[in-house]
Amino acid sequence: MSAGRPPEWQLPPGVPRGAWQYAQAEHIAQQYDAYFADNRLFDFDEQILARHFDRPGVVVDLGCGTGRSLIPLARGGFTCLGVDLSLPMLRVVGAKACAENLAIHRLCANLVCLDCLRDGLADYCVCLFSTLGMVRGRENRQRVLAHVYRILKPGGLFVVHVHNLWYSLTYAAGRRWLLSHLAATLVQRDLERGDRFFDYLGIPKMFVHSYSERELRRALCAAGLRIRELIRLHATRQRPLRARWFFGWLRANGWIAVCQKSAQTTAPTRA
Repeated sequence: MSAGRPPEWQLPPGVPRGAWQYAQAEHIAQQYDAYFADNRLFDFDEQILARHFDRPGVVVDLGCGTGRSLIPLARGGFTCLGVDLSLPMLRVVGAKACAENLAIHRLCANLVCLDCLRDGLADYCVCLFSTLGMVRGRENRQRVLAHVYRILKPGGLFVVHVHNLWYSLTYAAGRRWLLSHLAATLVQRDLERGDRFFDYLGIPKMFVHSYSERELRRALCAAGLRIRELIRLHATRQRPLRARWFFGWLRANGWIAVCQKSAQTTAPTRA
């Protein structure tokens, strides 16, 4: 497959063209850490992982980017596997691991197609910074979650972050977009409620799917993942939303869900 502009039929399942170009871009990987240096969500993510991942084990990071979640875990004695569609990102992870003599394994793969990973591989799994939302198509996102369930050991934990669709109602530009978007879903059969295309870091038509809280809960439940903690994020994304009972479904910038693999012995049917 060409790394440039492959035809639509050659794109991997669930990967829109913008996401493919993003994954192949060397400049994105090289500038990623500097661009997000002040992103407070990353610090909050690390706090949540430190609180729930209370003993070393095998952790799989789906959409690991440049390894910002894996580096502190590897320092703490975790066995780490970073999975990403971007070879340039994985090369950055490798350089960081080499510089600190950390054992971080890397796999270049599409999150929808992870049959190469064996069942019960991981004690922990993460999918942060709305990486799940970058997969287009409800069925494809459910396949990712099915893989999460499959590769987790019984009782294993999964931490995922997604954006909130209804947060758009809290600011004027968001309300205008949401109104036109909801109208568009009535006439475009391939457009799901929550799908959004936008220009991002010089990449045209990047894609992200934003969830409603109800949609997120249903998706995780359908995959056999039980929510242990659902954190409604404050607008700054550096702490939980206060007074979450007061229209929290709308006011939350997004959610971080800490889930556990269910005790059932039969895996849920894949979408």
